[in-house]
Amino acid sequence: MKLYIKYMVSIRCKVIVKDELEKLGIHYTLMDLGEVEIKENISSDQRNQLAIALKKTGLELMEDKKAILIERIKAVVVEMIHYSDEALKVNFSDFISEKLEHDYTYLANLFSEVEGTTIEHFIIKHKIERVKELLLYDELTLTEISYRLHYSSVAHLSNQFKKITGLTPTFFKHLREKRRGGLENI
Repeated sequence: MKLYIKYMVSIRCKVIVKDELEKLGIHYTLMDLGEVEIKENISSDQRNQLAIALKKTGLELMEDKKAILIERIKAVVVEMIHYSDEALKVNFSDFISEKLEHDYTYLANLFSEVEGTTIEHFIIKHKIERVKELLLYDELTLTEISYRLHYSSVAHLSNQFKKITGLTPTFFKHLREKRRGGLENI
């Protein structure tokens, strides 16, 4: 049996869910972003207790099939961009479609209808957030970042970054260095 959990998008969230499952004596076989596969069927009482406990931590046990699918799309995108360092061998739409075992057109239409934005735009926003993180870590060049995040070129990354943030990647990085220099001089 699978449980779907809204807002479960980080390793910290996984730890919270694991703790709550253990408190209720619910055993799981697999835990991924946004979903948990449990070994046994749970009672409605256990389900309610889990829902209440998760709600207190900012997470939400989901029931609606469309909402579950939307959260699964988001989790796949987050996993793909923030937690995977290996290069995709297929494009994003094929990857999402394969991972969720649904036609991409159906997923894209459902996502747009519910979220008011496209999957593509959601991916772009997450890619730009990941670029910001990588720029702040200062371990990779812009060329390496563009390759890691599957941009066709550094120019494409830079144009998209500026369109979303209003800043060039270089200026964004410069602001960070300027801020750090200011703190060191205190």
